Amino acid sequence: MPFTLATWNINSVRLREPIVLKLLAEEAPDVLCLQECKSPIDKIPLQGFHALGYTHMIGRGQKGYNGVAILSRLPIEEVGAADYAALGHARHIAGRLENGVTIHNFYVPAGGDVPDREVNEKFGQKLDYLTEMRDAFHADAPEKSILVGDLNIAPREDDVWDHKKLLKIVSHTPIEVEHLAQAQDAGKWVDVTRADIPDGLLYSWWSYRARDWDAADKGRRLDHVWATPDISGAAHSSRVLRDARGWDKPSDHAPVFATFDL
Repeated sequence: MPFTLATWNINSVRLREPIVLKLLAEEAPDVLCLQECKSPIDKIPLQGFHALGYTHMIGRGQKGYNGVAILSRLPIEEVGAADYAALGHARHIAGRLENGVTIHNFYVPAGGDVPDREVNEKFGQKLDYLTEMRDAFHADAPEKSILVGDLNIAPREDDVWDHKKLLKIVSHTPIEVEHLAQAQDAGKWVDVTRADIPDGLLYSWWSYRARDWDAADKGRRLDHVWATPDISGAAHSSRVLRDARGWDKPSDHAPVFATFDL
């Protein structure tokens, strides 16, 4: 049975409930992974989601910050929630579908503004988080798994609007890209989005600071869909729903989709 999955940093699920409902009604993914929910789990507004058929949810939350959740039309069982780098943050949840596929939903730390761990504690936390992801994948090799989320790194030159200008900007620095690559390699994860869309500029985030984000188009691909090699070949139809960045009271991220024939 094929299923479609979407990942979206929503930047407050309660504030942006209307556009989550819009996405679910218009695009109807079977599974929606949300990051930066900024809500305790028991405060997430479920009634509207249930009315659209999304009767299953797992997640981790905290008041005002971070938070990850998986909404699903398909039964899903929680199978883990890691606290890499011991930050005490709600940044990971894992669930297993009835077909045996495990979905990992991550919100990797953004890393602050200065790419130097000696003067910016948040940057060090980001690198440590990615290192512990790497070590976890080495220790317990994932199988039949999908990893999605706001990984807060645009790894490729064509994942940013200007590679040279962003080399010293957090999210595209060489050390971050290398840490992400090590975590990806440790789990043998396949970048499903770029397997489907191998060439050309591709973004999922546009800053709120841009007066006209669409015209300026100074984006970055911070949101990712990966899969283990045993199921990555079943993935297709990857896309970024760019239009969602222009919806009423939008997140600064756009949803990323992929379909799996499993």
